[in-house]
Amino acid sequence: MKRTQALILTLLTALALAPAAPAQSDYPSRPITILVPFPPGGSSDTVIRPIAQKVAGALKATFVIDNRTGAGGNVAALATKQAAPDGYTLFLANNGTLGINVSLFKDLRFDAVKDFQPVTPIVSFPSVLAVPSELPVRSVKDLAALAKTRPNGLNFGSQGVGSGGHILGEMFKLRSGAPMTHVPYRGAAPAVTDLAAGRIDLLFASYISVAGQVQSGKLRLLALTAPKRSPTLPDLPTMAEAGYPGMDVLIWHGLVAPAGTPPAIVRKLNEAFVKAANAPDVVGRVTPQVAEITTSTPDDFAKLIAADIALFAKVIKDAGIKQQ
Repeated sequence: MKRTQALILTLLTALALAPAAPAQSDYPSRPITILVPFPPGGSSDTVIRPIAQKVAGALKATFVIDNRTGAGGNVAALATKQAAPDGYTLFLANNGTLGINVSLFKDLRFDAVKDFQPVTPIVSFPSVLAVPSELPVRSVKDLAALAKTRPNGLNFGSQGVGSGGHILGEMFKLRSGAPMTHVPYRGAAPAVTDLAAGRIDLLFASYISVAGQVQSGKLRLLALTAPKRSPTLPDLPTMAEAGYPGMDVLIWHGLVAPAGTPPAIVRKLNEAFVKAANAPDVVGRVTPQVAEITTSTPDDFAKLIAADIALFAKVIKDAGIKQQ
């Protein structure tokens, strides 16, 4: 009797699980949406589109890029959290949304660790430290020394409160001991314009956002926030080489899915996106932007997210940045 009951229980369990197996093995069977928290044409948007096209061909799938902006990426993150964990909604996250925002916002409606399943990082961008060409400095040490000679120090711009430029500016202020005042802007473009005009003294930003003004001679680059020099800018020292170690902070963009997404689907997505992102034409496209393809495993990506949450929490606390 017990053997019969056990057999029936085994059969019922197999029947209950049967529908899920084909669903996962047939994945993807409908369009996959990638939520991008930036407007069309931005650096992350232009990187993910050609990669998604390659993955679409490999998986015989259709990808829909949904530019869901707002609240520093929180809108797209919340939409991802609330989506079904079936592999058909992905979020092109970054360490602003899943790192800085964790400590910056009081009422964050998602948990950056528990509510998402990491798939893979895609690309990382260091920032460059740019100053107006007319500023009488040639190195980062010169910049810190100049700040200490001025009664009100220097003004550093950023792309907004809690942006990568803001955090890096505060890190530089803490490490150099130089007096500086934060001037937030709404995005990189107005900050770069004012920097070139000399209305602010320094800015940490992506190379692509300042390249035009550098090439025109209006801005000068002093250093790069990367662990090693860029082949695109071989003469530009890292912040560590310039005398300020611990500032090799990269702004990364990577794919996450809702928590609970089946491991088989996560594995399939990881393998496809890692292969596509490392294709020579994709690498060739991002390298001139002083960027690097940085794909990895889901577990390693989870460790990266956790490490950045801890890093930015300390900077925000030490700098006394008020929560929003």
